[in-house]
Amino acid sequence: MTPNQNRRRLSLMFFAAVILSSFVWAFSARGEGGEPRYFAIVNARIVPVSAPPIEKGTVVIARGLIQAVGTNVPIPPEAWVIDGTGLTVYPGLIDAGTDLGFPKPDAADESAGAAKPPAPPREYAMGPEDRPATTPWRVAADELKITDKRIPVWRSAGFTTVLTAPDSGIFPGQASLIDLAGDRVGDLVVKPTAALPVTLKGLGGFFSFPGSLMGTIAYVRQVFDDTEWYAQAEPIYEANVGKSERLRYDRTERVIELSLRNNEVVLLSANNSIEILRALHLAEEWKIKAAIQGAQQSYAVAGAIAARKIPVLVNLKWPERAKDADPEAEVTLRELRFRDRAPSSPVSLEKAGARFAFYSGGLPAPKDIFKNVRKAVSAGLTPEAALRAFTVDAAAILSVDDRLGSIEPGKIANVVVADGDIFGEKTKVKHVFVDGRWFEIHEEAPPETPTAKNPAAPAVLTDSEPEVGR
Repeated sequence: MTPNQNRRRLSLMFFAAVILSSFVWAFSARGEGGEPRYFAIVNARIVPVSAPPIEKGTVVIARGLIQAVGTNVPIPPEAWVIDGTGLTVYPGLIDAGTDLGFPKPDAADESAGAAKPPAPPREYAMGPEDRPATTPWRVAADELKITDKRIPVWRSAGFTTVLTAPDSGIFPGQASLIDLAGDRVGDLVVKPTAALPVTLKGLGGFFSFPGSLMGTIAYVRQVFDDTEWYAQAEPIYEANVGKSERLRYDRTERVIELSLRNNEVVLLSANNSIEILRALHLAEEWKIKAAIQGAQQSYAVAGAIAARKIPVLVNLKWPERAKDADPEAEVTLRELRFRDRAPSSPVSLEKAGARFAFYSGGLPAPKDIFKNVRKAVSAGLTPEAALRAFTVDAAAILSVDDRLGSIEPGKIANVVVADGDIFGEKTKVKHVFVDGRWFEIHEEAPPETPTAKNPAAPAVLTDSEPEVGR
């Protein structure tokens, strides 16, 4: 090989080494698609929730996790620095009950008379063994649609995590805990089987089973009894194969037994005081790890809830008169009292020492969620308890407080940066981190004021995640 060839070979090797080292550095600093993986939010007020606020501190995010929090924190040289002067850092908010990921059909499609799939033939249940309205093997994570337009809307308002579930039947299926960012469905899922919803309401219908509230409760009791029997019988059979008759396969028993064995929380629907007291009794009878879902009349039974140490998911869709209600229709005093006092349920739970979280319950937009939180605060709920209900207490009820709900080293980097009190009417979210992915939130540009020269000036929108008004 000639000297010129040697020099050329060495030059190529050096050039390749430089390119490779640059690639390695870039990969360590950025994720797939060129996204940065290291951040430092500096000079910000930090509300960790699990500890007292830090008036001027730093949060370091590294590869999807919170790496450090404090006033004197070293900043990695590869970190993207965000100046938090005048801003407040919160843990990402958790909506503990939604149907996000299950998009509703567009109104335009409905009005256009879009073709709908034929309804499946109705199967009539003859008794408990037919398992009516029972599909616990359905898992929300398996049916999610990442195209749901509400996902970026919730995220832009500061929600980083939601509990989402199928919504029909007595055992409709298992709820999944998801983060609101990712390129594929699998990127969203934090805990695929996070809760087992149970509807304690009659299905209606004279010829169906169960057609009444009593029938529904009897059916659910039978399912849990059957599941307990299965949990005891299966290991006995496996240890004595050939000595006893094999077990009959029942998918419901098998799935629910696995859920209970995994300490999955069972969500019992109960909204008024009678339903809540009944649910508390049934949870004790069935010996399940339960939480009450709904609980808008818990102001009347907060002491009983606290005494049983059963947590509550409070529906923030406060009762109100239907918009299309007959203005001449009479409204009972009981209904008026319920509407008036429902927003006081959270403060009643706080004073009684009961743990609770919030969920949107079908509210159409985050601005309605915050509006109804402010109603609860006006009724006496402390802002600190309201924040805990959306963060660390929600995470604890769903058994994920080891990874979500507060700003602590080692937890998932779900972080919200706002220009004031997170529940403030005029507060704007500026930055959202979901699993360490950065979303800078820009306001929509205000519409240009029409003038004589330009009477139909259009609004100009920024090309970014939409900002949600409060």
